[in-house]
Amino acid sequence: MKKQFWLIGMVFLVLVTSCRPKPKDGRTDTYSSGVVAIAADESFQLIVQEEIDVFEGMYPLAGIVPRYTTEVEAINLLLKDSVRLAIATRTFTEAELESFRSRNFAPREIKLATDGLALIVNRQNPDSLITVRDFQRILTGEVSQWKEIYPASRLKNIQVVFDNKNSSTVRFAIDSVCGGKPLATTDVHALNTNQQVIDYVAATPDAVGIIGVNWLGNRSDTTNLSFRDEIRVMAVSADDVATPSNSYKPYQAYLYYGNYPLARPIYALLNDPRNGLSWGFTFFMASDKGQRVILKSGLVPATQPVRIVHVKDE
Repeated sequence: MKKQFWLIGMVFLVLVTSCRPKPKDGRTDTYSSGVVAIAADESFQLIVQEEIDVFEGMYPLAGIVPRYTTEVEAINLLLKDSVRLAIATRTFTEAELESFRSRNFAPREIKLATDGLALIVNRQNPDSLITVRDFQRILTGEVSQWKEIYPASRLKNIQVVFDNKNSSTVRFAIDSVCGGKPLATTDVHALNTNQQVIDYVAATPDAVGIIGVNWLGNRSDTTNLSFRDEIRVMAVSADDVATPSNSYKPYQAYLYYGNYPLARPIYALLNDPRNGLSWGFTFFMASDKGQRVILKSGLVPATQPVRIVHVKDE
């Protein structure tokens, strides 16, 4: 008798499930299953991919398909409803919010972490301290040779390299460093990826590269207290004159305390009217486990406590 009741119950469940109306948009993903595409600034490819790997390990029925691109393109894909989640370094503009509201959407923006933009130079460059003011002068073309900042320098023209002309790095440089002034048209070049910036600087003594901190971590160092060996990371000062005591490298502690002057936030920009997989992945990244992934990467998580280790820098 019990077996008959069990069979009747299973048949009823199948009938109810099969008769349930399908979503009008054709989507079948849930909070922890299905497949969904997201877009992310290429600067955060390493950390986003780690988050995806952990999330998919926890939820085997879920598939996150990332598109690593420029920040401009990532947000444009979100505006066009091509994706429901974008990872970027800014919140929505009022015009973007109005675009969503006109279509009866209610987008969300959730802070995930604090990142830093690192200034990297060739190992042959002995100068490792720089002020934000001098960095601005380089970007705007006010100075073009290393000896204009470091009189004893034997290097020649300063070659500045970014990852991409539409990246969050370029926007930060123009908005937050140059105060809206345009970048110089000579000796300032955009490549395609952060890895290309690292490779170029490692091979070019006169170059300085601007790159996201999560690309510089020494993967063999679990303390996040060292950077990659092939380049040198500069210490940056917000004061008028850079000294060892007022200049900071983008270590996790200095990002946490606000000492490093080239810090920027990372946001999850979400526009999903359904409680689907985009929501599930976003809230995973903001959860304790997702924040621990960010903590281990060297960035500062938005909610996870940071353990500070005091060390003497080189």
